[in-house]
Amino acid sequence: MDYILQTNCLTKKYKNYQALNGLSMNVPKGSIYGFVGKNGTGKTTLFRLISGLQEPTSGDFTLYGIRNDSKNIMKARRRMGAVIETPSIYPDMNAEQNLKQQYLILGLPSFDGIHELLTLVGLEKTGKKKARNFSLGMKQRLSIAIALAGDPDFLVLDEPLNGLDPQGIVEMRELILKLNRERQITVLISSHILDELSRIATHYGFIDSGHMIKELSAKELDVVCRKCTHMEVTNTFALTHVLDSMNIEYKILSDTTANVFAKVNVTRLTSALAKENCEVLSIQEKDESLESFFLSLIGGGNNA
Repeated sequence: MDYILQTNCLTKKYKNYQALNGLSMNVPKGSIYGFVGKNGTGKTTLFRLISGLQEPTSGDFTLYGIRNDSKNIMKARRRMGAVIETPSIYPDMNAEQNLKQQYLILGLPSFDGIHELLTLVGLEKTGKKKARNFSLGMKQRLSIAIALAGDPDFLVLDEPLNGLDPQGIVEMRELILKLNRERQITVLISSHILDELSRIATHYGFIDSGHMIKELSAKELDVVCRKCTHMEVTNTFALTHVLDSMNIEYKILSDTTANVFAKVNVTRLTSALAKENCEVLSIQEKDESLESFFLSLIGGGNNA
């Protein structure tokens, strides 16, 4: 598998605080990588390190296969766009002027492509309206347009859904999916809104106390968090006999409870159990969410 970003035992220490503690992660090319962790666990610190805003205390990382201590790392970073912490825009300029300023900073030869970028992020009709008067969602989309000015194929987004209203969240989700699917841009994204993150991410990294505790693909997560029917019965021995005869997958949790991994015909199942002198006490559909999976990894607490 090709990786855009790989970190190896990456550590960042401040005077009285360790933000990253031996972080190792792998962001596959073409993925939407959801970076999940509580506040203060090092997500933004990682983004600042790979963007060149800070240097690691120890450990290393590679961007497009180029190590961070290589003289070519700046060349690799030119293939990357980032929106970190707050939208980086000029409030007294309109959307087009903000993009022109970014083009000048990057030393691009012309302003070709600005209208296309504004259309891509849905800001082509904002005209002379100053960015200070934009909604938060519009500011976030303008920041992404600015990050895309250099035509990167890797985009880093730090809490892009934070503070958005429901419509803004939907628009941001659709934009990220469009960038990934139509432009083949790899996206590394952190978000507190885990339900939304689960709608777009293809891979996940779960961080706690500056250390990676789990990496897995969305397909692997679906297996872990797959839907099931939670049953409480008077005798799970009888339940296993009946489920085996029906060729249904299950997991026994206790003498009276089990998870059944299939859509069962309740009438047929209860009738079969009755013949085994087993009563059904309760049946409940269960589906572990991304949030509950994360909380189970870190042992409870606040969500990401």
